[in-house]
This record gives sequence, structure tokens and C-alpha cells, in this order.
Amino acid sequence: MPRRARKQSSTRIYHVMLRGINKQAIFKDDEDNKKFLYFIKDHKDVCEFDIYGYCLMVNHVHLLIKEGEEKLDQIIKRIGIRYAYWYNKKYSRCGHLFQDRYRSEAVESESYFITVLRYIHQNPIKAGLCKSLDEYKWSSYKNYLKNSGNINTKIALDLIGVNEFDKYMNDISSCTYLDKTLESEKISDTALSLEIEKQYSIKATMIKNEPKESMKKLLRSILETNGVSTRQLSRVTGISTGIIWKL
Repeated sequence: MPRRARKQSSTRIYHVMLRGINKQAIFKDDEDNKKFLYFIKDHKDVCEFDIYGYCLMVNHVHLLIKEGEEKLDQIIKRIGIRYAYWYNKKYSRCGHLFQDRYRSEAVESESYFITVLRYIHQNPIKAGLCKSLDEYKWSSYKNYLKNSGNINTKIALDLIGVNEFDKYMNDISSCTYLDKTLESEKISDTALSLEIEKQYSIKATMIKNEPKESMKKLLRSILETNGVSTRQLSRVTGISTGIIWKL
């Protein structure tokens, strides 16, 4: 069956989600996150696109982006290929890093623009990676507060208001947007426990009894599984979210 054509945005602004192939992690440490942001900046200067927001998660990326001289397909391809080449070299791997087709949705209205931006910034909280927006290093939230970096902050700040921006971003929303497909893929607690025992030869509830470094290694590996949040991992292992969050 042929792929359905992407909906074109009259504003040329899109919410994009780029995922790791086979649900794998695409960011394992701070250097990985920094390198991906560097490649965005480098191609932004060449392709003349605008970035209004971003959030780098363990196995996927959210971008709020406006096409420039090049079409969205070419922009995402350039960034993805360059990062994958660097990542494969660093981790001595080969083959594809990203799912072959990124997801995107057209952003056609001002109200949709600001709610999508808020959703992107709130991703880490909903995944249990942090308790407040300013605790997470790898989103554009702090760029807005400091008016720094390579983010175009003008549209959002004009629409929301400089004095109201922080309040609006922290008003927790239940919207899912592109991640609604991820929600349907989430594994149940029972299934996760069985998968952990099958893959790691240890019961989930026994991980907390492992030596500290072994426990951390196991938890990090499990968190790379798509749909597994800090809160869920805490439930099935009995390990506090505070410990898991600090991994």
C-alpha cells in the first residue's frame, strides 16, 4: 500500500517527531544530546529554517520547525544522516539509527502553535524524567526564559506574553498530539515485568537487590524501551522514582 502523502502546512510550520529504529535509544549521554543540537544549528545556518521549540527524549525527538529554503523532508534527512553517522562511529555500530519515516503534523493556527510548544516542553514531566520544566536540560524551555540559543522565541512570546509564558508552559495539559500513537503502544506493568525477566533473567522486583552499579545499568537499559516511563519502572521494580530519575 502506498504511503499517504503528508499534509502540507500553509504556514510551513510543522510539529515533527523523529524516533529511534526498533524503539532504541538515540541519546545515551550528554555528548549525544549536545551533538544533535549542534547539527540542528549547523544546518539551520545553511538551510535557513526556523526552530521554535525542541525536546530530546531518550529514544525520540520533538521539533517545532518552519521550512526555509529546503523542504521539511530534506531538512530532517540532512540532520538525521549526519547525526546517525556520528553516533554509529562513536558506538561502533552500523545501519539505520532512525525510524525510516518521521512523523509530522501541520501547525496552521496560533492557538495550535502555542499548545504544541507547551506539549513539547512538558514531555519530560509526563515521562517521569523530571518534576518541573526547568529541571530538564534538553528542551527549549530555558531558551525562552533566557531568550538565548538558536531558538526563534518571538512568535510564542508575542502570542503568550513574556510575563505569562512561564505560567502557560507549566499549566499541565492532557493533549497528546503525535505521541497519541505512542500511548497505544505502551506496555502494561505485567507485560513489562515478564519482558524484564525474559530479557535480563531477573525478576523486576529483585533488581533493587543487585549491586548499585549493576542495578543502575539494568534500569538504564530498561528505560530505553519505548513506552517505559520512570513511574512505571518504579511500580514494577519497587525502586523509588527519585533513584531512577537520577540515573
